[in-house]
Amino acid sequence: MKKIALAFVCALFLQAATAQSVEVGGAAMYPNKNIIENAVNSKDHTTLVAAVKAAGLVDALSGVGPFTVFAPTNAAFGKLPAGTVETLVKPENKATLTKILTYHVVAGKFDAAAIAAKIKEGNGSASFTTLQGGMLKATMKGNKLMLTDEKGGMSMVTIKNVYQSNGVIHVIDTVVMP
Repeated sequence: MKKIALAFVCALFLQAATAQSVEVGGAAMYPNKNIIENAVNSKDHTTLVAAVKAAGLVDALSGVGPFTVFAPTNAAFGKLPAGTVETLVKPENKATLTKILTYHVVAGKFDAAAIAAKIKEGNGSASFTTLQGGMLKATMKGNKLMLTDEKGGMSMVTIKNVYQSNGVIHVIDTVVMP
């Protein structure tokens, strides 16, 4: 009887652990891993990972946090004018790249429920200060979370609440610009 009870408890634990992971870019994102440990496994975020490495932000995003990261996909980077990414990852453009990438990060852990609560508090919009120092505005369009950058560009959250050991990632469909 004890073996059956132990097997049942183990099965429940495994089910709970599996249920908490979210698949992004064909890879499971595990809540016990940090932002970088998970991001490197997503085939949809190879451009973001390369940019984070080029900007020297790996250690920062592997740190304690917590951070909320709005993570653009490869397709989001593909919407930028031709040659933009290739230019940004050059060593001489590290400061500009860092500015853009840190504009996608907010200090603190804001899951979709926390963002929705702030939007409700703000009568339809909420502003978040990014690590870069700029502002991102969050609103709802139907049941979709939208971000508006300082230049008026908009991005939609396509996958929400990808929990990490040091924060949460929300996958976005467009690069936001400071």
